[in-house]
Amino acid sequence: MAEIAFLLNGTPVRLREALPTRTLLDWLREERGLTGTKEGCNEGDCGACTVMVTDAEGVRALNACILFLPQLHGRAVRTVEGIAGPDGALHPVQQAMVDHHGSQCGFCTPGFVVSMAVGHLNGRRDHDDVLAGNLCRCTGYAPIIRAAEAAAEAPVPEWMEADRRALAKFLLAEISSGDRGQTAPGAFRPTTSDDLADWYVQNPTATLIAGATDVGLWVTKELRSLAPVAFLNGIADLKHIERRGEVVAIGAGVTIEALRVAMAGMHSDFAELLRRYASVQVRNAATIGGNIANGSPIGDAPPALIALGATLHLRRGDAMRSLPLEDFFLDYRKQDRQPGEFVAAVTIPDAAPALRCYKLSKRFDQDISAVCGCFNVTIADGVVTAARIAFGGMAGIPKRAAAVEAALVGKAWTLATVNAALPAFAQDFAPMTDMRASADYRARTAANMLLRYFHDLAGAPVRVLPVDAIEVQP
Repeated sequence: MAEIAFLLNGTPVRLREALPTRTLLDWLREERGLTGTKEGCNEGDCGACTVMVTDAEGVRALNACILFLPQLHGRAVRTVEGIAGPDGALHPVQQAMVDHHGSQCGFCTPGFVVSMAVGHLNGRRDHDDVLAGNLCRCTGYAPIIRAAEAAAEAPVPEWMEADRRALAKFLLAEISSGDRGQTAPGAFRPTTSDDLADWYVQNPTATLIAGATDVGLWVTKELRSLAPVAFLNGIADLKHIERRGEVVAIGAGVTIEALRVAMAGMHSDFAELLRRYASVQVRNAATIGGNIANGSPIGDAPPALIALGATLHLRRGDAMRSLPLEDFFLDYRKQDRQPGEFVAAVTIPDAAPALRCYKLSKRFDQDISAVCGCFNVTIADGVVTAARIAFGGMAGIPKRAAAVEAALVGKAWTLATVNAALPAFAQDFAPMTDMRASADYRARTAANMLLRYFHDLAGAPVRVLPVDAIEVQP
């Protein structure tokens, strides 16, 4: 039975017999007395439990409340207690929070400090995005953003670079090459997709855990027992993003944040949609394979992937099969996936200049979609020759608008054609009413998205955030 070995604030930790679904948050507070890491929502939304995690892929902010101990294997963790220097010197972001009065009740402050320290180390200047996953109800964001801006130009303290160096030595000394196996009874930590394939065929009812941003809530909120489980974050060969001719192959283990960065220079609208996928902490953990495999009707990535014509690649043992992504979703939380079969990769075209994605939610940042619509229409000589339109939040599965597409193909790409196609939405969707939106609202806004798409392609300003100041004449 393998150990769980990691660095905690620079000190080696080795755990045996650890409960595989015990969260880092609970362990820090109950076993190590590191109570600076706070429990707020316990579901990855508030950011009070944010910790810094360093591995071969970089330095990231993650939510400790939905981070299981086996996911820390081979990594370095730094809590808010480890942000200041060994001699007690404040980190620049800590000093800036003091100088700019960035804290009142202080409950959220540790998470803010850690997120800011990660952003500072990585040279981020998009402070609104960096801190979108940290909620404050006392101070308000203005002084916190001012603190982040004030600290931005300060050099990274030497002690903040120590984890990268220490981790390399620690891995060499403490973790045997090719380490894999049981982390505790009923838990498996594969290091290759071959290992996973062999094990999953023998354990087809097991729970696969990649980022735990969804599965974590099964434990923290539903108090479910998940055994047997397999932790997938150590499988390097599922983390590829590769151009293969005119397609891009994306491994199931690629995080949403890594995918967002890759898509920025390829499918900018898809990248912008991913920027609004939860928060930085969640995007740093959640994987594209998990977002597809959980089959959520409101998952943000599947509508964009379907609009792109994505192909899904599944593996069971040594057998691989591929199918159009839209065919994978059969019914609410039901997918075309055999026992012991897992999502291995998804492939998309490397170019789709007409792709546009629109997310409608009550909050701009870190919110679940009421409606997510993605459009990819091909126009030649003013005539629609092909159309792929997909929605989330409009049915029990991510779904194409087949009737709307049929109403467009072969017609001139004009506003009259678009208006004539709008009634076809009623053939494609019968949305539900829930806490996020009414059925009528969803139906109306989905149709409005097609109108928005027409004007977007025509060059009209349709984006929510850019606002031009208008001079009001007296």
